[in-house]
Amino acid sequence: MAEIVTMGEIMLRLSPPGYQRFIQASQFDVTYGGSEGNIAACLANYGHDTAYITKLPSNAIADCVVASLRKSNVDCSMIVRGGKRLGTYFLENGASVRPASVVYDRADSAMAEAKPEDFDFEKCLKGVKWFHTSGITPVIGKGTAEAVKEALIVAKKNGAIVSFDLNYRGKLWSDEIEEKQKIMSELMEYVDICFGNARDAALVLGYKDGDTDFINGDYSICVNEENMKKVLKKYGFKYIVSSLRESISASDNGYSAVVVSEDDMYIGKKYMVHIVDRVGSGDAFASGFIHGIISGKTKEKALDFAIASAVIKHTIPGDFNFASVEEVEKLSGGDGAGRVQR
Repeated sequence: MAEIVTMGEIMLRLSPPGYQRFIQASQFDVTYGGSEGNIAACLANYGHDTAYITKLPSNAIADCVVASLRKSNVDCSMIVRGGKRLGTYFLENGASVRPASVVYDRADSAMAEAKPEDFDFEKCLKGVKWFHTSGITPVIGKGTAEAVKEALIVAKKNGAIVSFDLNYRGKLWSDEIEEKQKIMSELMEYVDICFGNARDAALVLGYKDGDTDFINGDYSICVNEENMKKVLKKYGFKYIVSSLRESISASDNGYSAVVVSEDDMYIGKKYMVHIVDRVGSGDAFASGFIHGIISGKTKEKALDFAIASAVIKHTIPGDFNFASVEEVEKLSGGDGAGRVQR
């Protein structure tokens, strides 16, 4: 039986080799990824029994998705089959002053058209200790929003800790914004740990506090203790957790994070990161915090592990984080020289 269950959409990822532009490419590198699938794979790699809930079409490419998850020791027995197609996204890696670029092709995907009746949540979430999903899944389709809500209700009924990454994706929020914010806000009553900050809350939940402009204003106000605590208290979270990224260029970032509880705020160590592949780093961060908390670490130690987990993921191509617990602990403990291990 799975200890941790995640739910979301996983897609085929196609990328020009290296740092080529789309127009230069005569071939694409193939991998698979999606926020909640990335987290299931990372947590399985950290030694947890994880399972993944999604809907995939019945074809050979979807079979490759399942194989990639099984390779990472993720339980795929909760995946249902059906629907028209697998969602796809194209990633052009950024470098120096040129940012990365993503093109989605996910309309009418099997998961986007999924409905609550496609899943047996009572069976899937029986005895689960932790359930995780994100703000991506409820906005890809009205049926998926209903399915996520049902999963959250069942998970809480069964005593699971629930974490939720607000995961704002602007290309999924081009219309029906107020309706989507209402749906997302209603889901928060089931959430214990939220990954995000006041800006994410404003974008995804429609959060407001007087005349403060969290969306267009200075980012520092979105991650300070006062405003993070206000978001935490409004939605009843135990913790709200946010990465702190300093974008020097597409190739080099400063990276840290903060965790806020009702009592206090803790800011973790800052790293300077040279980026090989940024996609999936937020999922590696969330995975690291989940691993820390479910393993009995304090929120401070869990955050330190989460930051190191994300930092290592920046050096690994593809969506999945293939770092080990030992590697993450070593970096978190201060060994970041990158010397050859002989």
